[in-house]
Amino acid sequence: MRIDFDPAELSRNEFYKLLTAVVVPRPIAWVSTIDPYGVSANLAPHSFFSIASVSPPVVQFSSVGRKDTLRNVEATGEFVVNFTPQGLFAQVNDTGTDFPHGVSEFEAAGIESEPSLRVKPPRVAASPVALECELHSTVRIGDGTVVFGRVVHAAVSQDVLVDGHPEVTKLQPLSRLGKDEWGTLGDVREIARIRHAEWQGPAAGR
Repeated sequence: MRIDFDPAELSRNEFYKLLTAVVVPRPIAWVSTIDPYGVSANLAPHSFFSIASVSPPVVQFSSVGRKDTLRNVEATGEFVVNFTPQGLFAQVNDTGTDFPHGVSEFEAAGIESEPSLRVKPPRVAASPVALECELHSTVRIGDGTVVFGRVVHAAVSQDVLVDGHPEVTKLQPLSRLGKDEWGTLGDVREIARIRHAEWQGPAAGR
């Protein structure tokens, strides 16, 4: 038996809690930006995050409401997506604090930054991966704005590489779940995708 939930009959917050509890786990874009004057660097986690395109390489994240991240991206056309590993759990959560406009999360949360190679916003020095992006486009949908960024440079720590490829057990990614819940890597399972020429019927029947 299923329980039916109608978005039209629930409040925005009630359906938000439902969506974020069932669309899980969600990877986190730890987005660093800089204000139009090049003075204050902003850092905030966004858990509505994914890949939009491979060629050209484009990533996307959604800003619910108009926050400093979105305003800075629109003004400067640049941002960095920093990877969120398990070891930086507390720092990632700290940067989700609703600091007043103009306060740098790097400074407030004591997070060390480092210069980017191709864009002006700094990177998180302790993050093992940084995707430096130039703004491709934005799409406004209701109370959210989807930000598309073309990746112009990727910097990956050699500590998480195995044979030149990022290894998930070394990356130890954090993810967002529902409510105040977070996820860690847990067990990793491998299964090869089956080509049609090798198809032998549904897995349940094999």
